[in-house]
Amino acid sequence: MPDGVVEDEAFAEYLGNIRRLVRDRLIPAESRLEGEETLPEDLTDLLRRAGLFGISIPTRYGGLGLSMEQQVRVMMEVTYASAVFRSRFSTTIGLGSQPILYNGTEAQRREWLPRMASGEATAAFCLTEPEAGSDAGGVRTRARREGAEFVLDGSKRYITNARQAQVLIVMARTEEGSRGAGGISAFIVPRETPGITMGPADRKMGQDGSATSEVYFDGVRVPETALIGGREGSGFKTAMRGINHARLHVATTCVGQAQRLLDEALSYSRQRKQFGQALAEFQLVQAQLADSRAELLAARSMVLETARAFDVAGEAQGEIIADIACCKLFASEMVGRVADRAVQIHGGAGYMRGSVVEQFFRDVRLLRIFEGASDIQRLLIAKEMVR
Repeated sequence: MPDGVVEDEAFAEYLGNIRRLVRDRLIPAESRLEGEETLPEDLTDLLRRAGLFGISIPTRYGGLGLSMEQQVRVMMEVTYASAVFRSRFSTTIGLGSQPILYNGTEAQRREWLPRMASGEATAAFCLTEPEAGSDAGGVRTRARREGAEFVLDGSKRYITNARQAQVLIVMARTEEGSRGAGGISAFIVPRETPGITMGPADRKMGQDGSATSEVYFDGVRVPETALIGGREGSGFKTAMRGINHARLHVATTCVGQAQRLLDEALSYSRQRKQFGQALAEFQLVQAQLADSRAELLAARSMVLETARAFDVAGEAQGEIIADIACCKLFASEMVGRVADRAVQIHGGAGYMRGSVVEQFFRDVRLLRIFEGASDIQRLLIAKEMVR
């Protein structure tokens, strides 16, 4: 729904500004992320001032109104740096804002989208539970109606930016006795609502500086106006609108991370000498570099092509759901292979804490899991083909 797509010349200037931000400010700050719970506020403010919290939000709600293709090109630049920078605003531009933009009421859009676009309000998307991950239909968090209110009870797990969020997009079961995706509704819940508590920040393999935690709802009361779109039972459809957006962005993140890993591996292989010559002169090293470049080109091409199809499809996102899943599957598997080769080319130096490839190796492992694990993408693709 981009209503104010930036003209080519202005967008080119914006893209150049983002590229300079990444090279001059974000990459030099990567060493500060190790051991941090969340992105430091001064770095978060750089992202706000760059307009990154609003790239997917139309101009009439205070965003930049970029098309999906333009968003993808911006994110390829941003994710040349640590993926942790992207994670600080990615939920807001995707899973947080898109359900409201496409399925919310006008009042809900006007209340929340300008705050999200400015970075004032970070959004967290609360779907995953102890018994509901890949099986999103397994949601057990309940929302029972009491007059003009809903009362939420339950818990969520691995919620990105929950401890930093001002608003939560919560999936809860409103139809008693319902199973699967039916009977799930989506709610906009301000973080300060009584009855919400946050667990401690999770300790993870990688992505230091990107906070996740559990969220607990104990008798949380929200007005019926908090129901996204004012319709019960449409939560899964609402969630998927944000998830499709997020999956394409994750695929884009894989491309940005892989480009950085390949550049690091190439640079090291040209400088490091063994047996009297640079590593880059050995054919087996050249093969690893070549395979990485070929796979990276394939993933970049897939993502850009699907982003263009996303813009053309508009509201008919169901037509390209399999293509989005293909991008997420291929790109996330690709970046894992590129990361492994980069560490291998670096040898012992690549296994040492503090090296870029070691940090990225741990960070990118997540990309094959979240927003739909690779096996789930395979099932979705095949299901769409058969259907």
